[in-house]
Amino acid sequence: MSDLVHLTAADLAARIHAREVSAEEVTAAHLDRIAEVDDAVHAFLHVDAEGARAAARAVDADLDAGRPPASPLAGVPLALKDVFATKDMPTTCGSRTLESWRPPYDATVTRRLREAGVVILGKTNMDEFAMGSSTENSAFGPTHNPWDHARIPGGSGGGSSASLAAFEAALAVGTDTGGSIRQPGAVTGTVGVKPTYGGVSRYGLVAFSSSLDQGGPCARTVLDAALLHEVIAGHDPLDSTSIDAPVPPVVAAAREGAAGDLSGVRVGVVRELSGHAASAGRSASAGGDGYQPGVLRSFEAAVEQLRALGAEVVEVSCPHFTYALPAYYLIAPSECSSNLARFDAMRYGLRVGDDGTRSAEEVMSLTREAGFGAEVKRRIMLGTYALSSGYYDAYYGSAQKVRTLIRQDFDAAFERVDVLVSPTTPTTAFKIGERVDDPMAMYLADLCTIPANLAGNAAMSVPSGLADEDGLPVGLQIMVPALADDRLYRVGAAYEAARDAAAGGSLVHRVPELKGVRA
Repeated sequence: MSDLVHLTAADLAARIHAREVSAEEVTAAHLDRIAEVDDAVHAFLHVDAEGARAAARAVDADLDAGRPPASPLAGVPLALKDVFATKDMPTTCGSRTLESWRPPYDATVTRRLREAGVVILGKTNMDEFAMGSSTENSAFGPTHNPWDHARIPGGSGGGSSASLAAFEAALAVGTDTGGSIRQPGAVTGTVGVKPTYGGVSRYGLVAFSSSLDQGGPCARTVLDAALLHEVIAGHDPLDSTSIDAPVPPVVAAAREGAAGDLSGVRVGVVRELSGHAASAGRSASAGGDGYQPGVLRSFEAAVEQLRALGAEVVEVSCPHFTYALPAYYLIAPSECSSNLARFDAMRYGLRVGDDGTRSAEEVMSLTREAGFGAEVKRRIMLGTYALSSGYYDAYYGSAQKVRTLIRQDFDAAFERVDVLVSPTTPTTAFKIGERVDDPMAMYLADLCTIPANLAGNAAMSVPSGLADEDGLPVGLQIMVPALADDRLYRVGAAYEAARDAAAGGSLVHRVPELKGVRA
């Protein structure tokens, strides 16, 4: 394995821009790494080796001609979740429905990456239409966690997180509807950020739940995530939900945080998202409310580290967070029922049974039966029922009222503290196949991440070490008010620096060496 794939995105960019190494060499090293290990990991659905090399050569040509780099990340290789439209690559959303679809346009995120000189290596695997917590719902097979091939890499963006943990890409982009960036980050030992809703354009992002979906950066360090955040964020007139406001100074905040001083920062531990261990007067070893004891021990150690960095730590109650999961699983399926109605076999995508004898309705039914997987069908049915006459107010309407209460809980908490913290996910990565027949157990993986989506706030998962009982990664979740994304990066970078100093190096560099064969 080339030493280049171990470098951070910031270090790679600095070396490329100083002409110590070419962008084409860096890209080649990552393509070689993909060829070496992706049969085992299955992070990618499509690798665009030719396009990546061409993009890298263009960066080198500009630098050799004395032109400044297009962005601080010009020449750095990236993996793109297969939910963003790419006119030169398939966009399948992990579904047979779109297996052969090549969009006629680029998503805004895709365009901004290209304009910044970021080298897109290919498209990563995901739960079908971003519906899942394990990447087992992909129509093209599951992705494997580089830490243990028998375990899931999180979902829905498990391909993006696994590509980072396996050193196949220096950066990745994902989407977060209920935790699909942060939860995969937690279970693979990588950094995942959900920006403020509207902070990153959704134009060209194939919609699952329009009021919840949010693209965001995935990386191996907080600074790398911040650099990527600034590339993809910003107002987009093509997206009616895009915020017309300056991008928060996330890179400056990450660099400030790395100095390791959190004096004056008030941190709130969310009682409802921390297993109730502290309030119940018992130690983390007892677990509680479905939280793995090792996850709680790691979380408590992370909180103590924040306190050691000078932060003031208090417990905060957000009582309506306990209703976030059921509210989400009414709102998100309802919006998915509406959004996926466009896949009607009439205009693009899969078409089954169109032999000239069947009606449009029959072709539509046969196509959806063949094209949608079990989880997508489940959520469409849930959402259609929740929106149906006589049930709309009782289900969807009530869920939206709960959403308002959750937002009010956040507002009240942020009157007392600057950031909120919790474990990112209640457990470490579970085994592939362990929860596929138990949807409720699968949904609980997003227990801690969903509130931030419902409120539209920004949130980050940063690795907090390994659970002592199984040696698998654990994530610390940091949550901030809308448009205060820079606070995430200051606190996250400070914690990361202290964690690495205590552990003697970066967490992700302790991932077991991949064997190149499926578990």
